[in-house]
Amino acid sequence: MEIQEILVTSLTIIIGTIALAAFGIIFGLFYKGIDRKVSAHMQGRIGPPIVQPFRDIRKLFTKENIVPDNAVPWVFHLAPLIGLVATISILLYLPIGGFEPLAASYGDLLLILYLLIIPSLALVIGGFASGSPYATVGAQREMATMIAYEFPLAVIIITIAYKLSMIQPEIANPFLVSSIASTPVWGLVGPLGFVGLILLLIALVIVTPAELSKIPFDAPEAETEIGGGLLVEYSGRNLGMFYLMDSVKTVVMASIIVAIFFPYNLSTLFGMEAGIPAYSLDILFYLVKILLVIVFSVSLIRVSVARLKIDQIVYTYWVPITLLALFGLIFVMWDTWMMSENGFGLSTVVEMLGLV
Repeated sequence: MEIQEILVTSLTIIIGTIALAAFGIIFGLFYKGIDRKVSAHMQGRIGPPIVQPFRDIRKLFTKENIVPDNAVPWVFHLAPLIGLVATISILLYLPIGGFEPLAASYGDLLLILYLLIIPSLALVIGGFASGSPYATVGAQREMATMIAYEFPLAVIIITIAYKLSMIQPEIANPFLVSSIASTPVWGLVGPLGFVGLILLLIALVIVTPAELSKIPFDAPEAETEIGGGLLVEYSGRNLGMFYLMDSVKTVVMASIIVAIFFPYNLSTLFGMEAGIPAYSLDILFYLVKILLVIVFSVSLIRVSVARLKIDQIVYTYWVPITLLALFGLIFVMWDTWMMSENGFGLSTVVEMLGLV
C-alpha cells in the first residue's frame, strides 16, 4: 500500500511539474507579448503582435548553436538549461489560480529566495564561460545588481513572516507560501501596518524589474553599451532557453507578489462551492492579477524611466529601496506592538465606521 501511495505521489508530481512548466512557458511568452504591446502603445508605437514571442522562440530553436572559440563549451551549454529548470521549479512552490502549491510542504519563501538566485547565477556563469569581454562586463554588472536587490527582498519576506508569526501563533511555519496565501496580511494589520505593507509592496514592485533585468535596471545586458552583455555570444536554442527563462521568471515574480499581497479568490467572495466553475473563475482572476502586476511593475516602469548606470542601480537598492523596506518593517512592528497592547487594529476601525 505504501509503495502504491509513493507511486501515485510521484506520478502526481511528475505530471504536475510538466503542466506547470507548460503553464509558465505559454503564459510567460503570452504576457511578454502583452508587455511589448502595452509598452509600444505607451510610447505612441504600434508594436509587434502579441504572438511575436512565440514566433521568436520557434525561430531561435531552429537556429544553429554557435560556440565562441574562447568559450568553455560544456559550461556555455549547461548554463541556460540550469537557469530554465531552476525558474520552472519555483512554480512548484507557488499557489496558481487558487490551487495549493504542488510542493507546498517541501519549501517556503526562503527556498524561493535562494532559487531566484540560480537564474541570475546561470546568466553570470554563462557570460563568463563565453569568453567575451562584453559578456564579462555584463556578468560583473549582474553580480552587483543581484547583491543590491537581495537585501530589500529579504527584508520584505522577513517582515511578512514576522507579522504572521506574531498575529497567528498557531501557524507552524509562517514562511510557507501556502500559509501566507491563506491568511491575507491586509486583514491582520492596523493603520500603521497598512502603511507599512504599502511601503513593502512598492519596494517589491521596484525589485521586480531588476530580477527580470528590465529597464531601468538592465545594465547587465545594455544593448547600446555592451552589445547584449551576458547574452552577446549566445544564439540558437541556448539563447531560446534564456528567453524562456526570462518569460517564466516574469510569471514567477508576478505570482510571488500576488501570493503575498493579493491572495484573494473570487469564488470565496461570491460564496461559490468548490467545482469547475469556481476553479475556472479563480484561475481567470489569477491571470488578470498577474497581468496587472506585470503592467505596473514592468511595462510602466520600463517606459517611464531611462536606463540607470550600474552605480546608480546599486545606490538605488542599497539606500532608497532598502530604507523603504526597513520603514515598512518598522511600521509593521510598531503596528503589531500597538495591537497587542491596545487591541486596536484596522478591523476595529472598520467596525467603528460601521463598514461591516
